[in-house]
Amino acid sequence: MAIIADVKDWTWVLQRPCPECGFEAASTTPATAASSLPELLPRWQAVLRRPDAAERPDDATWSPLEYACHVRDVFSVFDQRLHLMLDREDPEFANWDQDRTAVDEDYAGQDPAEVSVELVESGTELADSFAAVAEDDWGRTGRRSDGSVFTVTSFSGYLLHDIVHHLHDVDG
Repeated sequence: MAIIADVKDWTWVLQRPCPECGFEAASTTPATAASSLPELLPRWQAVLRRPDAAERPDDATWSPLEYACHVRDVFSVFDQRLHLMLDREDPEFANWDQDRTAVDEDYAGQDPAEVSVELVESGTELADSFAAVAEDDWGRTGRRSDGSVFTVTSFSGYLLHDIVHHLHDVDG
């Protein structure tokens, strides 16, 4: 059975703590993202070492491996978007269909050991990108095609919530 696409607008996490995972995105800065991402990566590596990492808990939920593939790709997409925000005035981000990507890239069939290496590489690259952001640039903006506007600061909180929430999803 195919996973039902998540079409919820998660930008509300920028206004209040997430009741599911407890993360408070509003307290995050780019500096927080730079220091937190490297601390979260070993937890993802541990998830991917589980013997059942590729098993879905039910027909409607991604496996830990699929979540890890998604997080790896989130790191890359957010790194591209962060650089757009820093290089251009108020860019509009290209749409990214995360559910289509999961199917097209066969998340369920990927090798957990390879995903672990790629996830750490892309997470480290994004952490380095956030570390290089000057505080004067934290207010720069970018927007999604749905009209949601982010500053570099709110973008960092939105990102970290996604990573922490998915660790919560996989008991990581």
